[in-house]
Amino acid sequence: MTATVKYDEVEVGQEIPERTYPVKRLDLVKYAGASGDFNPIHWNENFAKSVGLPDVIAHGMYTMAEGGRFVTDWAGDPGAVIDYGVRFSSMVVVPDDEGAEIVISGKIEEKREDNTVVVALTARAAGEKVLTRAKATVRLA
Repeated sequence: MTATVKYDEVEVGQEIPERTYPVKRLDLVKYAGASGDFNPIHWNENFAKSVGLPDVIAHGMYTMAEGGRFVTDWAGDPGAVIDYGVRFSSMVVVPDDEGAEIVISGKIEEKREDNTVVVALTARAAGEKVLTRAKATVRLA
């Protein structure tokens, strides 16, 4: 686990280095089992294409979860995130052979007096922004 980030060590405007999260079809099948969302657009290529999608797509909540993972990895404490929200702006297409990648970065947008910071996230896949208004409020040590 990453060392815990300290409130006194961060400033507004500070960038959080990007991380890349690979996505394979197997990850989507595992997520379907964990979430109970077995919609075939997330695992069946023929079905996904039959409804007009370019290929299998990742669950929106899977993509959102990777953003949460990014923040908790950075903070060094899974319990540090006290609020988190996003809007979905594009799909993460997951081809069978090469899979996909979600690239996430962050920036400290606000530093509050109660030892919390607001982190604005940027998440992209295949060059497209896949999450908008992605923000997490994080309580730091």
